[in-house]
Amino acid sequence: MRVEVVYALAHAQDIVALDLAEGSVAGEAVAASGMAQRHGLALAALRLAVSGKAVAPGERLRDGDRVELLRPLAMDPKERRRRRARGARRS
Repeated sequence: MRVEVVYALAHAQDIVALDLAEGSVAGEAVAASGMAQRHGLALAALRLAVSGKAVAPGERLRDGDRVELLRPLAMDPKERRRRRARGARRS
């Protein structure tokens, strides 16, 4: 089956297309892509998504799936909204 592994940075994307055996899982696709090593990421700490939906590394893949390596958030979205709201009240 054919899948893609993607890691998006602010300035570029790294995309690797792979041919994997049927029944392969997301974690195997990431390991086969070499993406974690190339970007200095810890495999155990990675959060993954398939086509925008968060999944566990053991999630089975289907032909055509796009496995995405998710970067950690710079700030919790709720906290960011709170700070923005506080700033708007002061203005």
